[in-house]
Amino acid sequence: MNKPTHSPANALEKQLHYPLGDTLPATGAAMTVAPGVKWIRMALPFALNHINLWLLRDEIDGQPGWSVVDCCIAVEEAKAQWEQVFTNELEGLPILRVIVTHMHPDHIGLAHWLCERWKVRLWISATDYAMARIGTEGPTGFGGDSAALFFAAHGLNDPDTVAKVKGRSNYFPTLVPSVPRQYRRMMDGDTLTIGGRQWACISGYGHAPEHISLYCGELKVLIGGDMMLPRISTNVSVYDQEPESNALKQFLDSIDKFRALDARTLTLPAHGKPFTGLFERIQQLHDHHRERLAEVMQACTARPCSAADMLPVLFKRTLDLHQTTFAMGESIAHLHALWFEGRLQRTLGEDGVYRFQAAAGA
Repeated sequence: MNKPTHSPANALEKQLHYPLGDTLPATGAAMTVAPGVKWIRMALPFALNHINLWLLRDEIDGQPGWSVVDCCIAVEEAKAQWEQVFTNELEGLPILRVIVTHMHPDHIGLAHWLCERWKVRLWISATDYAMARIGTEGPTGFGGDSAALFFAAHGLNDPDTVAKVKGRSNYFPTLVPSVPRQYRRMMDGDTLTIGGRQWACISGYGHAPEHISLYCGELKVLIGGDMMLPRISTNVSVYDQEPESNALKQFLDSIDKFRALDARTLTLPAHGKPFTGLFERIQQLHDHHRERLAEVMQACTARPCSAADMLPVLFKRTLDLHQTTFAMGESIAHLHALWFEGRLQRTLGEDGVYRFQAAAGA
């Protein structure tokens, strides 16, 4: 559920600075990126082929140890890498808590295993905890018939694709087989004391139900999760569970919260390399989506369009089924942003498909 789908030009990436250059952590090892902060990188079996995880030096109730931020998907290869990290990087100390930025599989997949392995608590927002529980225990595990009907109503309705989407009902529980039965809630504005340093919780929306990033003013370090990625733009989607959301506005409003942080902040993203240039990246993302909205507006001025009609407008490459589902979510998000602004109007055709066209005077 966490596959960004746009790639800004390399020229934009060059406007950012990567303090560690091209150096990456070795498999089963970690790199120190700030005092008490270690970077772990694990492989993913997707086009987005890795996730960054973090170890924070900590102490809870007088016990020294480490906090984990994000977990990777539940596969044996990731468990094996974690075991190497436990041996190589913990300095003989235990894991004290597991912090998860949001409920997408590459972030929460092994939370249950880590919490059971170390007998510790999961820390996550209440909204994402609840959605993860639904994903693992609900009747469809997300996807399935509900997603197929939703995408069909937005024009992705050829029988072969509908059948394939219906068949994806086990995608989430395959990667997240279980979620801890108890958790500790994180909320916007909360402050976590981690290793004697204060880390502020910053909520984000549009990508996940209630994503939590962590910022340490003393270190000038932001653990951005998926809200702030350096090379690719975060997937921002409308899903069948909330079919009339304004996800893109939520996302852009959320990243603007980071403008209040120190301009010298080192951003630790979930994908890509640690970077500085946070304010520049915020503006790049605004510019990127402004350009995409202009393309959508132009297409819908020429004729009424469904979200499926927007796929070749927004995505210039061939998409497989997995990518198409994310692309459809983003397409609907861009249409909804203009619809909520009153620049597009929506109609439901006799064929059961929603189409959007320029509003009078837009």
